[in-house]
Amino acid sequence: MKKAGLPIRKKRLYFFRIVCALAVAVAIISGASAQAPLLPRHYTCYRAEKGISVDGRLSERSWKKAAWTSSFVDIEGDKKPLPRQDTRVKMLWDDRYLYIAAQMEEEHIWAYQNKKDQIVYLENDFEVFIDPDGDTDNYYELEINAINNIFDLFLPKPYRKGGRAQIDWDIKGLKSAVTVDGTVNNARDKDKRWVVEIAIPFESLSIENVKPLIPADGAEWRINFSRVNWQHEIGEDGRYNRKRNAETGKIIPEYNWVWSPQGIINMHYPEYWGKLLFSAEKVGKAKGIAQK
Repeated sequence: MKKAGLPIRKKRLYFFRIVCALAVAVAIISGASAQAPLLPRHYTCYRAEKGISVDGRLSERSWKKAAWTSSFVDIEGDKKPLPRQDTRVKMLWDDRYLYIAAQMEEEHIWAYQNKKDQIVYLENDFEVFIDPDGDTDNYYELEINAINNIFDLFLPKPYRKGGRAQIDWDIKGLKSAVTVDGTVNNARDKDKRWVVEIAIPFESLSIENVKPLIPADGAEWRINFSRVNWQHEIGEDGRYNRKRNAETGKIIPEYNWVWSPQGIINMHYPEYWGKLLFSAEKVGKAKGIAQK
């Protein structure tokens, strides 16, 4: 009996070692594919001098003094070429709001999604991702298109950890405005840019048992921005459509341009986002702090 059982135990041990080796290999491969950039971008956010009127024009002195971020890059970073159209962001804050302004160069500005919580990223859009306490759970996403249509959602944890988007959640008290240097949905001309201005109430970044985190001087949040940009073609009706591969008939994947590169094609790794540092100093007063 002992001699008969020995080969079985060896086979089981051999099988167990193979399974362990495969598990380690999968973990290594997954880790390599999800390797984060060594240095996430950072931005020091200063206080606005006075109240900001959210009209998409950025005409206040505070906006003129606020520094732009560096230009957006591909979501994978240096693995891909630089974006062919420029995108930059600047930020401010006061006791109630985080203010975000984005400027996007665009030769063809188009947007048809006009109902709240439509899947805005199925067309060109600008996106904001915020994790106030930086623990990678309980984070918020906001998408906006060139006609100021909003898609906002809450995620208790990333999709890869089983998180499910709560689309019925809304940013209460959100203010947003868009201005366009050009014409929307007109394929006969070339446009220059569109500007998004947003005011997010700190109190609104909460849900059920997740209390809002009101920033103070020196607070650090995780934040990132994404610009989804599709190649397009013009239909016989003059309407913009996402471009399809002539051979396969499938829609060509979108460009995904971001402020702080993720290293992978997935925005839902909050640990890879950039860092937002809140300063109690009024904008324009501090010297020698570079934004990246």
